[in-house]
Amino acid sequence: MRVLFIGDIVGKKARIFSCQIIKEYKKLKKVDIVIVNVENSAGGFGVTPDICEDFFFAGADVLTTGNHVWDKKEIIPYIKKTEKVLRPLNMVEGTPGIGLTRITTEFGCIGVANIMTNLFMPASNPMFDYLPQLMEKLKLDKDLNFSLVDVHGEATSEKMALGYALDGHVSAVVGTHTHIPTSDYRVLENGTAYITDVGMSGDYNSIIGMEKKISMNRFLNLNTKNSRLEVSKGEPTLCGVLITTHDNGYAKSIKPLRVGGILDKNKFSKE
Repeated sequence: MRVLFIGDIVGKKARIFSCQIIKEYKKLKKVDIVIVNVENSAGGFGVTPDICEDFFFAGADVLTTGNHVWDKKEIIPYIKKTEKVLRPLNMVEGTPGIGLTRITTEFGCIGVANIMTNLFMPASNPMFDYLPQLMEKLKLDKDLNFSLVDVHGEATSEKMALGYALDGHVSAVVGTHTHIPTSDYRVLENGTAYITDVGMSGDYNSIIGMEKKISMNRFLNLNTKNSRLEVSKGEPTLCGVLITTHDNGYAKSIKPLRVGGILDKNKFSKE
């Protein structure tokens, strides 16, 4: 199976560009499955039902989120009714929506989970308490052909620990949230593809996707009221990873994808 995971979409330009790439890749049969983190796609804060539908129309199969999932309140009734838009699995009991799903596609059954780390993040249940559930529900077998965990968090140590804990149990563990792509993409020794952070899909001539001047003022004027952050309006780079698997669902390879904007000039793989 060939799976494209796209990192945190930041703002309108990035989501339009990402939808174009998804359509192209699906039409040309470059990928079988597309999973997208959309938690910053609505003006940099949250996601709306219409945006989710735009991604599904483009060809996305599952959408993940993170700590900004509730920034747009209209997502709440929508997320209650769908099995294809996830919020972090370890949010407190009673939170709307689901954090793990299994869906059937023309290429086989896929399982996707979204989970949030605990260090330097909003309060949530201990992430590692969910290991047994992840291992049980995302176990690769004749009924599940691919499984991926989007681990949304700040601390690289927590993401790495989860990657090693799930090595040999799932097809891939990919990190999101910091908006900065890491270069440690690899297949772990027991067959799980891993990267600490996929990076954002947005304008990299910015501070994590936001206008530099406004963001900088927050550091320079710590004791004054700051303006609301605004999405940077330059050319976006789509950041993602391409994961290919063996017939048994374990990873054969993981490669970074950088399309457009500043990072495209670094000439990463564009297969």
